[in-house]
Amino acid sequence: MRSSESARLKKRNNAALQAATAKNPGPNLLSLVAKIHSDHIGGVVLFCFALGIAWEAHKLPLGSLHEPGAGYMPMGLAIVLGGLGLLVALRGSSSPLLHSLRWPEIGHAGKILLACSFAALALERIGYRLTVIILLVFLLGVIERQRPVIVTVVALGFSLGTFFLFADLLKVPLPRGPWGF
Repeated sequence: MRSSESARLKKRNNAALQAATAKNPGPNLLSLVAKIHSDHIGGVVLFCFALGIAWEAHKLPLGSLHEPGAGYMPMGLAIVLGGLGLLVALRGSSSPLLHSLRWPEIGHAGKILLACSFAALALERIGYRLTVIILLVFLLGVIERQRPVIVTVVALGFSLGTFFLFADLLKVPLPRGPWGF
């Protein structure tokens, strides 16, 4: 059943592509976009991200192999990431076509991105513990719809436990809110 649907979809895509190229026999934008796979886009994005990291890392002293500077590791990671991004982009023909992808979880991803943005903005203002509690209550209670008892235990336990670990045991300075909490 699936193979016949797949064959039918492929035949329809090929017919649409042939119809578009019959009107204009030269390469056009529609025929090029129809051939782009999702891994091509992902690989190019990774490569561009690596270029940005390399650009910022080149401002730091690189040092040498025996005495690496502050820019040594970021530059090395940028080179690896850029190479892997190119590899993904060049070998991306086996991934699904970009125009055939559906985004059923885009709302879920948007809510998580919104929660992360809130955490980044609120961390200094209301402190680590309150930010983590609010973030976990939102993620577990609102998005994942867990039971209130589980949400409360996990949010309080994780917030207070990680604060104790990092601030008290490891002496990492974490932001405290205006109320000292």
